[in-house]
Amino acid sequence: NDEQQKLVSGIKDDTFRLLKITGELLNLTQLETGVVQLNIKPTDIHEMVESVIAGNQSLADHKQITIKSHIDTDLQLVNADYEKTSWVLSNILSNAIRYSYENSEVEVKIVKDNEDEIVFSVKDHGYGIEDQYLDKVFTRYFRIPGTKAEGTGLGLSISKEFIEAQGGKISVRSEI
Repeated sequence: NDEQQKLVSGIKDDTFRLLKITGELLNLTQLETGVVQLNIKPTDIHEMVESVIAGNQSLADHKQITIKSHIDTDLQLVNADYEKTSWVLSNILSNAIRYSYENSEVEVKIVKDNEDEIVFSVKDHGYGIEDQYLDKVFTRYFRIPGTKAEGTGLGLSISKEFIEAQGGKISVRSEI
């Protein structure tokens, strides 16, 4: 019945949150012990992006958010650790969805820049991050004061360390 379906849905949501927190703590443990095992190899960009979008589609549907993706046509492979890079992209995409307004759009874009580097970007249309917090968002346990969305303050910190361990860079730009 409807009540049971709501209870099962609540249990699923709680389970997802606990798994996410557990995963973040395991990743953090890897980083703290210095035992980050990378498996860098040519990775299919399209497969990675499709998988990450599919993994976040339910969250987007819940808020009636459309996820759009654009990958430069000449891009197929990137030298990366598939698992860790997917985790980072998923973390950033889920943040974008959580902090976006309902009935909006989130864009995932992968392009080659002028220095022949492959740039993954996620753009949302939420409230934005105030300038005073931009340099703190990658700090462990930092959460923007007054934030109502759930989180541990670990995701972006772990993301930064995973990307830098692969020789990449991560940054944020925002407008209120």
